[in-house]
Amino acid sequence: QVQLVESGGGSAQAGGSLRLTCAASGYTNNQRCMGWFRQAPGKEREGVAVIWLSAGSTLYADSVKGRFTISRDNADNTLFLQMNSLKPEDTAMYYCAAGSPLGVYGNRLLESQYYNYWGQGTQVTVSS
Repeated sequence: QVQLVESGGGSAQAGGSLRLTCAASGYTNNQRCMGWFRQAPGKEREGVAVIWLSAGSTLYADSVKGRFTISRDNADNTLFLQMNSLKPEDTAMYYCAAGSPLGVYGNRLLESQYYNYWGQGTQVTVSS
């Protein structure tokens, strides 16, 4: 089992920044990939950014490229999401996820079906 706990959400004005943190515990060594997903009211959950834990390679949704940065500290089992130039449309509940997708490449890695473990989420609200 893997436990994930997010923190760092809150309110920001458009153009501002927030940094999300996800603390992972349990059998994290079996996980190959971690990511951030978000869900706004009335919308489906969407992938924001993912990172391969061993190689450190990353993938971003087009909507956040150039504004968000995903990173990890493998020693502390911690995942981060630095969010800059925030927009009101970034308002959502943000979730941390972990999984071991096999034979999955490209934008398919942003699909939530490939992740087995999820945190409870942290709310991000961006005002104009």
